[in-house]
Amino acid sequence: MGYLIGVTALWAFSFSLIGVYLAGQVDSYFAVCLRVALAAAVFLPFLRPSLLRGRQRLVLMALGAVQLGVMYIFFYQSFLLLTVPEVLLFTIFTPIYIALLDDALFGRFTPFYLLTASLAVLGAAVIRYQGLDSGFWAGFLVVQGANLCFALGQVGYRRFSATLPENLPRHSVFAWFYLGAMIVALPAFALLGNVSALPTTGVQWGVLLWLGLVASGLGYFLWNLGATRVDAGALAIMNNALIPAGLAVNLVIWNRDADLPRLALGGTIIVASLVLNEWWLKKRRTALA
Repeated sequence: MGYLIGVTALWAFSFSLIGVYLAGQVDSYFAVCLRVALAAAVFLPFLRPSLLRGRQRLVLMALGAVQLGVMYIFFYQSFLLLTVPEVLLFTIFTPIYIALLDDALFGRFTPFYLLTASLAVLGAAVIRYQGLDSGFWAGFLVVQGANLCFALGQVGYRRFSATLPENLPRHSVFAWFYLGAMIVALPAFALLGNVSALPTTGVQWGVLLWLGLVASGLGYFLWNLGATRVDAGALAIMNNALIPAGLAVNLVIWNRDADLPRLALGGTIIVASLVLNEWWLKKRRTALA
């Protein structure tokens, strides 16, 4: 859980940095491509190809391609179809997908995970809901594509990691994850990118370096590692814990408007869903002991 909480705090800052210094100023496909390339550069020095078989390398690359590459393409396209509040609102369904996909991949069904994930969705909706305009269904489906890719990547890594030896150093193989994402990000920039909208200031380059080396490089590694050390319910809930954390950081540092009562209520519901999940886990462990 510590990894997920730490990365949540890390990514809470990252969202504000993107919104203040990059959004509408730097080509999004270039930003994604550079972030993935820098993240790969962090782990390439540690890569030990002999630790994984050929098929395992392909699986890890496929997970990176889906969780980062394809997810980002869906996500950025959604802003062409929806307003920002609508995009934010529709991302709250990720916990539901995680609960369902985790049960599907591990061959089980856990109704309680759906309950706690639904509570996390409710808490996020309290924070983000601002009403909807008509004609948003195409955009809704695009955002769900992004949500599904992110959820599938997390759950897929949990399943993949369970097949590896416990003593295998995960950082020595994780570069394959980013190389898989590059297979998607590089052609996307080549085909859809705008070379006239590259970074022009030192601050923009600095933010991209931070996002690539730390938020993407260290962040996605620790997040996926943390996903293997918690149950599906906690993972699902933590996917929406970023919402109150990100709004809080934005409010404190950049003084952006935020509905504090809704932020507090929504955050309380998300925390309550996490506490409920942990209580249920302890009760189940006691019953099995």
